Amino acid sequence: MIAKNDNKLELFLQALDSADSIIYGIGNVGREDDGLGWAFVDWIEKEGICPKAELVRSYQLHLEDADLIGRKKQILFVDASKKEEIAHFSISKVEPKLDFSFTSHAISVQSILATSKQCFEKIPEVYLMEIAGYEWELKIGLTQDAENNLNRSIEYFRTIVS
Repeated sequence: MIAKNDNKLELFLQALDSADSIIYGIGNVGREDDGLGWAFVDWIEKEGICPKAELVRSYQLHLEDADLIGRKKQILFVDASKKEEIAHFSISKVEPKLDFSFTSHAISVQSILATSKQCFEKIPEVYLMEIAGYEWELKIGLTQDAENNLNRSIEYFRTIVS
């Protein structure tokens, strides 16, 4: 979760404007609020923020992403969330942890990081921004509440990075 005056998080976010960084949006713009991760990356790209960072958009994480992240020093994953405890958005540090998600189509960020550690002996600094979403039907466009949460995450990010 986000803590006020979290110096580690602020330093991490400021360091994202680097060729050693990835800002990775996860989601599907054709499933309403599931497009939040991509919308955040779209905003980064449109505003020219962190122009040195590699921007990635993917429908889901893949085991091969362990190799991708192992080549960088810091990664910010951005994804929509259904978690009730997330009021608007949350940013948390990710620690490596193998779980059974690697056997499904929904591999976790923790498993990708653990795989990078195990296979490539690389452990970049990884944070996950989760933005609260509400609707997941086959429809293009965010709900108004999800759009509001996206804007809150953008404003937070802008105050740290700009």
